[in-house]
Amino acid sequence: MKDIKYPVDFKFNIGTLANDFIAKDTLGITLAYVRQKMFKLKEDILIYNDESKTEINYRIKADRWIDFSAAYSIKDKNNNEIGKIARKGWKSIWKTEYELINQHQKLQYHIREDNAWVKVLDSLLGQVPVLGALTGYFFNPSYSVLDLKNKPIVRLKKEASFFGRKFQITKLSDIDLDDEERIILGLMMMILLERRKG
Repeated sequence: MKDIKYPVDFKFNIGTLANDFIAKDTLGITLAYVRQKMFKLKEDILIYNDESKTEINYRIKADRWIDFSAAYSIKDKNNNEIGKIARKGWKSIWKTEYELINQHQKLQYHIREDNAWVKVLDSLLGQVPVLGALTGYFFNPSYSVLDLKNKPIVRLKKEASFFGRKFQITKLSDIDLDDEERIILGLMMMILLERRKG
């Protein structure tokens, strides 16, 4: 993923059995096709160059069986670790929080939910028949990637859509190319986990 033009859109497929989505930049160029392997005790995410699935560019795997605070290792096609994304365990029950760790195992960024009440209302009303299909138009959580000085770098926001299938990444500050790849891949993993929770 080089020379990314923002905003970047994630659009989930609702007609497939897999948990999968397509990432495209503002020019409509496909950056990745992301597919979560089904029925795995350990999360295993394959990130292809496009929907044809001819080439795997990245892989994200959990470091342990299904766990509340697992870390997810991000590797490129040559099996080199780019970094990790880790959920902040019990701290994330109320307000979602993840940490992005670089290839040297050092904390680099925080990903924090901007307003926890949006997620709560979305989850509660989403359980009501008929009304549940409409919540995607009214309750749209957003998540900010912050550096270690709490400066916002990018924001991922759920877009108004049926079944909560559209998300958009907006760039807020300049990003080093090496970091940009790690951030985008980390957000891909995070949104798979968060969307599954509701």
